[in-house]
Amino acid sequence: MMNGMSPAMTWGMGLVCVLVIVVLILAAMALVKYLTSGSKIRRD
Repeated sequence: MMNGMSPAMTWGMGLVCVLVIVVLILAAMALVKYLTSGSKIRRD
């Protein structure tokens, strides 16, 4: 399967995978921060 792929494609797929993981981690951290802040955001 990997025989027909050039090294540039392999590096590109690896880079995309790393970027997706970073975005998922940042989204999870933002969600945790939002949930732990609770009602401090709402100022009614």
